[in-house]
Amino acid sequence: MRTFQLLRQAILARLPPQLRAFLARSFVLVQKNQHMTSAHSKPALATMSPGAAYAAPIRDLIASMETTKIGQVANLGRGDADVIKLWFGESDVKTPAFINRAATKALDEGHTFYTWQRGIPPLREAIARYTSRVYGIDCDTDRITVMGSGMQVIVLCCQAILDAGDNVVVVSPAWPNVSQAIEVMGADARPVRQILKGDRWTLDLDQLFARVDSRTRAIFVNSPCNPTGWMMTSEEQKAVLDFCRKRRIWLLADEVYARLVYDRDVAPSFLHHATPDDPLIVVQSFSKPWAMTGWRLGWMTSPAAFGDKMANLVQFNTSGSPAFLQYGALAAIEEGEEFLKSMVERCRAGGEIVFQRLAALPRVRVARPQATFYAFFAVDGMTDSLAFAQKLVREARVGLAPGSAFGDGGEGYLRLCFAQSPERLVEALDRMEPFLR
Repeated sequence: MRTFQLLRQAILARLPPQLRAFLARSFVLVQKNQHMTSAHSKPALATMSPGAAYAAPIRDLIASMETTKIGQVANLGRGDADVIKLWFGESDVKTPAFINRAATKALDEGHTFYTWQRGIPPLREAIARYTSRVYGIDCDTDRITVMGSGMQVIVLCCQAILDAGDNVVVVSPAWPNVSQAIEVMGADARPVRQILKGDRWTLDLDQLFARVDSRTRAIFVNSPCNPTGWMMTSEEQKAVLDFCRKRRIWLLADEVYARLVYDRDVAPSFLHHATPDDPLIVVQSFSKPWAMTGWRLGWMTSPAAFGDKMANLVQFNTSGSPAFLQYGALAAIEEGEEFLKSMVERCRAGGEIVFQRLAALPRVRVARPQATFYAFFAVDGMTDSLAFAQKLVREARVGLAPGSAFGDGGEGYLRLCFAQSPERLVEALDRMEPFLR
């Protein structure tokens, strides 16, 4: 048995990452089926993991996961003050003082105990009012659940709706953490690629719907989109929601960039077309609009009954987000509209600087983003975006995210976050330009 385990380890270690993950998921399904056919059997667990030895076994699926490609680039220059870091999705602006003061006040007042799993009532009520005002709908507080980041919403939703062997259809290129959260559950992320036509990214809804099969449990749509800046139209959103209703599958809508849009106050939302009990989960975050990436707070708008079940998962995961941080979030959503407007203008200016410089380079193909704060651009002749991004860190002292990190349709591209000061962006572009000519 030991020889077999070592042989399996050696074989898996030499396989491409995607094939290795597929085989690991298959191994999970075999284990599950074996367990179901024998009342006395115990679930098998890999005793040796590819590429590493552990004091005790861990799942092959987890052991086969590699550091994300964005992480691989960031690890090259994270501690280097000379590197201009544009690889992550965050601004160089610190959290506003009025938000910090609210959290500090709550901390001083003793809001340091266990709290509500779905969020403190004042914050949930404020988010419901915000949603009603911004989107022009009636949103009851019982549809709102506060969690420890938009990413935690996605992770816990995957825990709630996915079994091994299920799948989620994901509009791609997409933020890589989404597919990883799906695959951790032993499920598959099934990409449907956006296409760049002229100066706009587009999505073929017929292709999206054709990817749904009997094991599909959800469609995941990030609009406005990280990394492309694509924004789904209201008519497309209605069609997708209608499809999910008919198929009785969930629609998981990541709308964390909804306010970072340049031709209107807010991006089109699935909430405009939904009833309170539709199979719709809308993910939102405090990170991007209010410069709170390190706070790790987000929220979910969903059917009320689903929120009650999610409260159990929150309890099993974190027991709830720290109350004093939630009071900072309360200040953000009640008093942060002027700051949000200034953030949009900062990103608009940064995006224009980046677009004009990149569009002038013959090797570069870039679409003007409709929303978000990213430039996602192709470089002719670049076949390995990870290697190219690593070279930029080492030689240009600029950090970008490799397009291959974003899955299907991402290779050949780089992502640059332009939520930065003009001076910082100009310096980064000056350093990069010789490598892009």
